[in-house]
Amino acid sequence: MHEITLCQRALELIEQQAAQHHAKRVTGVWLKLGAFSCVETSALTFCFELVCRDTLAEGCQLHIEEQQAECWCEQCQQYVTLLSSKVRSCPQCQSTGLRIVADDGMQIQRLEIERE
Repeated sequence: MHEITLCQRALELIEQQAAQHHAKRVTGVWLKLGAFSCVETSALTFCFELVCRDTLAEGCQLHIEEQQAECWCEQCQQYVTLLSSKVRSCPQCQSTGLRIVADDGMQIQRLEIERE
C-alpha cells in the first residue's frame, strides 16, 4: 500500500506550507490524482485521515480530483480518453500505439487554512 507513503509526504508538504503562512489549522486540502497513478481513492482517504491525526490538518476536508486517462493515438492522430487506465488501446481504432498524456502522480492543488 503506497498510499500511506504518499499521504505522509503530502502531509510534510502541507505542514511546510502551513508554517510559511502562519496557519493554526488546515481546513481543506485539494489533491489531483493522475489517471495512471495506481492510487486507490478509498485507501488514500483512509490513509490521509490516519496520518493527519494529532496534526494541524486533523479533521480537514479532503477533496480528490481524478484525472482522465488521456492519450495520443498515433493511428487516429488525435487525443483519446481511455475508458479505463488498465486497458491501453484506442477506443476509436483499437490501436495500441498510444502515447500517454495523463499524469501518473499526485499533486497538491490547493490548501485552505485558518491563520493564527
